[in-house]
Amino acid sequence: MKHDYDVVIVGTGIAGSVLAKTLTQAGKSVLMLEAGLEAGIALESERAYATYQQYLQTFYSKANKATNGPYPDIKDAASPDVLEIQAQTPYDSGYLVQMGPLPFASDCLRGAGGTTLHWLGNVPRMLPNDFQMQTLYGQGVDWPISYQDLMPYYEMAENEIGVSGDVAAQVGPDMSRANYGEHYVFPMEKIPQSYQDHVWMRNTQNLNVHLDGKQFTISCVSMPQGRNSVPNPKYHFSGVKWDVEREKLILTRTQNTYQVVGSVWSPYTGERCEGNASCVPICPVQAKYNALKTLKKSDFRKLEIRTQAVASTLLIDEKSQHIKGVVYKKYQQADSPTYSTDVVTGKIIVLAASALENAKILLASNAANSSDQVGRNLMDHLVLLTWGLFPEKIYPYRGPGCTTYIPTFRDGEFRKEFAAWISPIDNWGWSWPTFAPGTDVWNAVQNKMFGKALRRHLSEVVPRQALLHFECEQAPEASNRMTIDPKYKDQLDNFRPVIHYDASDYMRKSFEAAKKVSDQIFAANKIADHTAYLPTDPDYVTWQGRGYTFRGAGHIVGTHRMGTSKENSVVKSTGQAWDHPNLYLAGCGNMPTLGTSNPTLTMTALTFMVAENILKQLAE
Repeated sequence: MKHDYDVVIVGTGIAGSVLAKTLTQAGKSVLMLEAGLEAGIALESERAYATYQQYLQTFYSKANKATNGPYPDIKDAASPDVLEIQAQTPYDSGYLVQMGPLPFASDCLRGAGGTTLHWLGNVPRMLPNDFQMQTLYGQGVDWPISYQDLMPYYEMAENEIGVSGDVAAQVGPDMSRANYGEHYVFPMEKIPQSYQDHVWMRNTQNLNVHLDGKQFTISCVSMPQGRNSVPNPKYHFSGVKWDVEREKLILTRTQNTYQVVGSVWSPYTGERCEGNASCVPICPVQAKYNALKTLKKSDFRKLEIRTQAVASTLLIDEKSQHIKGVVYKKYQQADSPTYSTDVVTGKIIVLAASALENAKILLASNAANSSDQVGRNLMDHLVLLTWGLFPEKIYPYRGPGCTTYIPTFRDGEFRKEFAAWISPIDNWGWSWPTFAPGTDVWNAVQNKMFGKALRRHLSEVVPRQALLHFECEQAPEASNRMTIDPKYKDQLDNFRPVIHYDASDYMRKSFEAAKKVSDQIFAANKIADHTAYLPTDPDYVTWQGRGYTFRGAGHIVGTHRMGTSKENSVVKSTGQAWDHPNLYLAGCGNMPTLGTSNPTLTMTALTFMVAENILKQLAE
């Protein structure tokens, strides 16, 4: 059969963009299908600048600065939206059909560049023990690969994203210098830790806290980040290259220091983080990494991108089980119900959309599901927030969203009983839990406070607002899943994701434990606790007679996990589907467990593994 391309990739987020860049630079012809608008994929300077400025103007004009707010909301390629979350399930008023018993609380962005446009940019690695959860703690499953297997690909991912950080600081539980290599450094120096973080650390660094009769010592370390700082002169890698003879991807060492990647419209814009606190949902200057920076480095002599092209199903050869082609629907205008249908073929097909969209396409195609694992094991970090007032002004909103985190409870024997967590010290005051400072103004005005008195009140309260958050690792459960139903379709007649979701006792125990730790940290810092969990909150749960509210982290993981056999997983460790020789899956959906790190770095490392194995297969 004659194929149109060597590789067809669905999605232009970070997974799709890493694949496109790597494969085209190795001389392979690639087609990308992007569900979003043509303007979003513009890489030439004038159109890219105009598009991004439009995003910024939309952001400035919106009262609610939610994650997807700056970006086009297209009915033909709808994105999940946190503003659509409701307390009572079931409901289907948004893109996601929420069947409950709890609503899934995270979103992602369908469009050019994917969710990296609105991500925070935190990029800690997973810990070695995260890959052996079943063996060590009797929870979840083990990965088919180890941390050591992923180490060289972590380095590739950190090179691609351009990580700023201090390797020496990343020495939390089960994380040592050996996990990075003796002389390894990040491409760029760490982002300076904010003033508020230093205030936190006065009484939090080396604080002893007690939990279930055991003592833990709190440490505060700088957060590795996907945003530009100052190139580290000790870093000497220049990029990823395909070694034809060894059939390996390697990091080359042909330059003295890391070359900072600025915005997609100008290499001289966004070369350094300017300290804007709007990382979520948008960096005004693109000092924060986004996937379009990677896509722009592709060999465009070998790359074609089709926008407004929504992949719907896969065509399968019944005899060979090869994927014959990708069926996609091209809408003519934004939100138009009019579309044309076409098919594209390639030697290799890659689904590199979100964990939800990949699973949706597979389920709609009855593909890659001999294990009955497609759509199952949907995970997120369940975020417990605690907030209060410092006795002094700490001045949040100065700098990016997070520059320091607490790694103390990322790993330990307690994982046998309740979920681990990572604790970023947030730099957004009470904006997440209470929608401050807008609500501070509203409440003051309701109490007849105006003029100078109002200004004095706000200048006294807002700079003292402290926020701590606990990203609790969700274990994989088959019942937490995404399905499809002919009753729920969009206006292109494509399926909408139907979500079945809950928080297990394992998670609820972690909320209780995290709040106990928070209480001790707040007491040591003389923070007046204003935390309030209300039964009317969308994701309000109870444990041992007390109530807790969790939020979604936007870390959508699972739904087509890798494993050791076609009976227990959807893909091999290489990303190749067990059921279809020429189908690969890329993205967070491949991850068997979540760990306590933001998943983008690990997903990017896994994507380089996928690219390597695609190149091996094409060379056969």
